[in-house]
Amino acid sequence: MDTNIALRFENERAYVTLDRPDKHNGLTVDMISGLISSAKTVARRREVRAVVLSGNGPSFSSGLDIAAASSDPLAIMRNFVPLPWRGTNAFQEACWAWRRLPVPVIAAVHGRCYGGGLQLALAADVRFAHPGAEFSVMEAKHGLVPDMTGAATLSRLVGLDKALMLTMTADTVDAAYAARIGLVTEVVTDPVAEAEKLADRIAARPPHAVAAAKRLFEKSWQASPRRTFAVERATQLPLIVRKAVSNMTAI
Repeated sequence: MDTNIALRFENERAYVTLDRPDKHNGLTVDMISGLISSAKTVARRREVRAVVLSGNGPSFSSGLDIAAASSDPLAIMRNFVPLPWRGTNAFQEACWAWRRLPVPVIAAVHGRCYGGGLQLALAADVRFAHPGAEFSVMEAKHGLVPDMTGAATLSRLVGLDKALMLTMTADTVDAAYAARIGLVTEVVTDPVAEAEKLADRIAARPPHAVAAAKRLFEKSWQASPRRTFAVERATQLPLIVRKAVSNMTAI
């Protein structure tokens, strides 16, 4: 099965590339499976310190390929059923699996970033966008709503009002506007190169601290202050103990 997902490892990084360039990396059911399996493979590679997520060809991703999906409605329905122990269906897991990784995931976005492609980019921890990139919560044009974890990520980044506006209008916005409202982290001329530079800076830090930081903010982002303080303590204590043991060993 050709999943049109390319995965390679280099310099302590995993490069995950959507590879259906002739269709602007329109997502198929096989690509959804490929994204999930790629995340599982990355999770098993202890040497990986960061993931660079990008698209081959003219675009990052134009979203779900409706024509391809419509050709096999049974596959859509099978993948729509969630796994109870995971809490996500296949479409959601294709995005949320990258949130589960203990290493930073950096999306390098260019060209079209629509619908499911945008939801995939939003699941990354950081998004670098080319000045010519375009973004759209496209689902409303098809009479649908975001259902690949976009509801969990979009409003966190841009606020409820802008999340609703983008979702209800399905407007296409440029990279400058996306950066202004927080949809992307930065606009840069070479998103992949910028992702690699950030990966190198993060790799200079202890991996257990990086993993703990990602876990800390994921668990506390929308929690009450009291809950956040508890998560901070629970996350910090093992790091303090680890540091103390390391110092004692060094004596």
